[in-house]
Amino acid sequence: MLDAGYVREAKDVVVYQGVREALGELKAAGFWLVIVTNQSGIGRGFFGETEYQAVHEEMLRQLGAGLIDATYFCADHPEEATERRKPGPGMLREAARDHGLDLARSFMVGDRTGDIEAGRRAGLAASILVRTGVGEAEIALAGADFVADDLPSATAWILQRARKCG
Repeated sequence: MLDAGYVREAKDVVVYQGVREALGELKAAGFWLVIVTNQSGIGRGFFGETEYQAVHEEMLRQLGAGLIDATYFCADHPEEATERRKPGPGMLREAARDHGLDLARSFMVGDRTGDIEAGRRAGLAASILVRTGVGEAEIALAGADFVADDLPSATAWILQRARKCG
């Protein structure tokens, strides 16, 4: 379980094996893919928005064109958090409003308890915790609808559930 911590430079971006393909499967099934990310490194002064944008652009480049439909980030310091900062549902609600998404038919995939809680607070269909970057104690506390080893496993679960719901 690798936790990259604060990625400050584009040269340090590494997309996990199978992520590009898993996102492609979700896109092919008609899902709208939105990234919602806390970036407290900006609020803490570890790096600026320009550095964050360079890292984000490199991630998008490695994923390939056309997979990610929108990105929302929150630079709030944890001690000065607004509703936008996960576990608050603000970024999810913003994405739903901006893109006409039905949160009750949407899924959250994340690697932190805050991701799972944000999905719950926003009323998403389900929240999936991937084991990337979390320990067993956090997994037990998260209360996720499903715990996946990686994004391809999470994708398989989402696609299976989506087929059942029609």
